[in-house]
Amino acid sequence: MHLPVFAVEPVVDEAQKLECFDEVFDETGDLDDVVLLCSRAIERQRLRSLTGIVGQTDAMRQVLERVVQIAPASSTVLVTGESGTGKELVARGIHALSPRRHKPFIGVNVAALSETLLESELFGHEKGAFTGAIDSRKGLFELADGGTIFLDELGEMPLATQTKLLRVLEEREFHRVGGEIPIKVDVRILAATNQDLRQLVSIGEFRSDLYFRINVLGIELPALRERRADIPLLIEEFVRDVSDQNDQAFPGISPDAMKILVDYSWPGNIRELRNLVESMVVLAPRRMIRPEDIPEEVQGGKVSLLPVPLRNSEDVTARSGSSVRPELEFVFRTLVELRVDMDDLRRDFEAYRGGMADGEFTEALLGSVGTEGGPISAGIEIPAYVPGLVEPVVNDELEDQEVVVYRDGMTIHDLESAAIEVALRKASGNRRKAAESLGIGERTLYRKISRYGLDV
Repeated sequence: MHLPVFAVEPVVDEAQKLECFDEVFDETGDLDDVVLLCSRAIERQRLRSLTGIVGQTDAMRQVLERVVQIAPASSTVLVTGESGTGKELVARGIHALSPRRHKPFIGVNVAALSETLLESELFGHEKGAFTGAIDSRKGLFELADGGTIFLDELGEMPLATQTKLLRVLEEREFHRVGGEIPIKVDVRILAATNQDLRQLVSIGEFRSDLYFRINVLGIELPALRERRADIPLLIEEFVRDVSDQNDQAFPGISPDAMKILVDYSWPGNIRELRNLVESMVVLAPRRMIRPEDIPEEVQGGKVSLLPVPLRNSEDVTARSGSSVRPELEFVFRTLVELRVDMDDLRRDFEAYRGGMADGEFTEALLGSVGTEGGPISAGIEIPAYVPGLVEPVVNDELEDQEVVVYRDGMTIHDLESAAIEVALRKASGNRRKAAESLGIGERTLYRKISRYGLDV
């Protein structure tokens, strides 16, 4: 049980650093002030038990306050944040505090289904609508009538399905696949994404009108590294859950081990933390967790984004003495940041080439990727490296046909199309494996194959 902790103003500064209190009150306050603050703390505990949202940091207090504020409304909500930050938990919390709480809450991962299956899953289908449709079937919108539907990874939704979703939002009706009769529904739509939908709108992969209809109310979740003071609370919660599930006692975590866990960057956020806690509880039953029980990558505090060395490429040594591959970094960035203006990309590339000729690189642009990889430009997210997929030219000749080469005059779309062709060849035409190697969703790959007219 969590007991509310209060701080009197003279010790607020120190307590603030530790974020160890629930409320602050003036030492000159009277009994009514204390009662009010106690009521607030008790209400937060009640909301925590209802929503499952754990956190005492200012960032999470704001999230919880936002959930309480928007839960009674019927407006759509867009929950944003990095993968693993707890977006579905927030959606369930909104539903639990809403007038619809006694009606269904149905969640669906948009990225997990192909375009055809997604439309049928959401809107249902009539008998004979397609091969295998031997009976009529209700979709999730019908099943959620009166309640809430949660669309996770909304940015992966195909444009055709986006059109039908827009109609549901505007007219509260839709047609089943193969159906002619409009079906009316009363459903509150909550959506979540770890992508920037505005950028998807700018490149034509997300409808602007749908974006404005979805983004009526918004909640942005902080990454776990931005709320480190909540990590002990989360660990306590996860330990209790896992111990109950496995029916075994757990003595706890030593202070040194806890410090390592609090200091780690947690790129996988809450999901990664929970998985680690579960493994520690199971693998170290009935004994206290110590630093040596924590995986080395967590103890080191860094994750190498480029663990595999490049073949056929020369390492260029920056002033710091670490290795850096400017051409490779540029190509990755063009493949990942497709929304960047083409003129800016060309200027970037010329700057890289100029830097190579001079043997100089701007240190301000460089950020650490871990102990194994070299520096990369700050703020750029790079997918796992696939050896041989993207490489610089060596003596202006290609060793084989399984590399992508940047040449002057190539556009971002030329690079992307070439990378997709190489990935498909290396995967022997297996689209799922090709999508994984490129670090994109399978349906996103389908759309790009169609856009570029690739022969697969």
